[in-house]
Amino acid sequence: MAFQTLNPLPAISGLARHRYLIAQLTRRDVLLKYRGSFLGIGWSFFYPLLLLAAFGLVFGHILGTRWPQNAESGLPLVLVMYAGLIVYNFFSEVASAAPRFILGYQSLIKKNVFPTEVLPVVLTMSATIHAAINAALLLAAVAVFGKLHAAVLLVPVVFLPAWLLALGVAWFLAAAGIFVRDIIQVIPVLMQVLLFLSPVFYPVSAVPDFLRWMYDFSPLTALMEDFRRVCLWGQMPQWDRWAVMMLVGLAVALAGLALFRKGQEEFADAL
Repeated sequence: MAFQTLNPLPAISGLARHRYLIAQLTRRDVLLKYRGSFLGIGWSFFYPLLLLAAFGLVFGHILGTRWPQNAESGLPLVLVMYAGLIVYNFFSEVASAAPRFILGYQSLIKKNVFPTEVLPVVLTMSATIHAAINAALLLAAVAVFGKLHAAVLLVPVVFLPAWLLALGVAWFLAAAGIFVRDIIQVIPVLMQVLLFLSPVFYPVSAVPDFLRWMYDFSPLTALMEDFRRVCLWGQMPQWDRWAVMMLVGLAVALAGLALFRKGQEEFADAL
């Protein structure tokens, strides 16, 4: 019984069978999020642009932040920051919403026939749509202010480790949020701290040496840097680090799925 719970193959096979359900629930989640708002899905990139304007003013003009890798491209500094913010916002959206996401589907979860494990996938897919919209906006701006390179075709490949990492975190936090409701309040605060501890508005080279180890071991750092390479500067990803991030993302996804399935039988009672 324990092996069946921890074995991910039946759950992965089940996710493939329920792909139509995942697609429909993702569409519903995206539409409900913006129902009644004037800008609708436009908020998915209006908010990052607003945040970028504020931080671009502070870091770019007031503090005089410079990105050495961007010197030859001639691209506005705000686009370099925007690229990092896309990766951060994707991960932050998933992690912040995951602890409370399942609570919105209580009526379905109490039905034993509903495949609860699809819900974190729905959340991750919804965040992926928002990230894709922002990535398209970024690439359009790069085409206007600079030059698009063939390396942009690797964007889905570069983003895959981030997707696996976010999915694993979603499975873990979704399960934890049912049993420990304080996580719902804690995670958004931690995400704000993570924003300033990630190279979104400053390069890694600006980090003091005694803190550099945190950035060297941070998955988000490697993902942001590779995302900037292919989108902005037409460079290939660092394939050795990408391979490591793929292994990390896959391990986190499988661990998150196993923990989710282990507590799945008690969800209905906890709710």
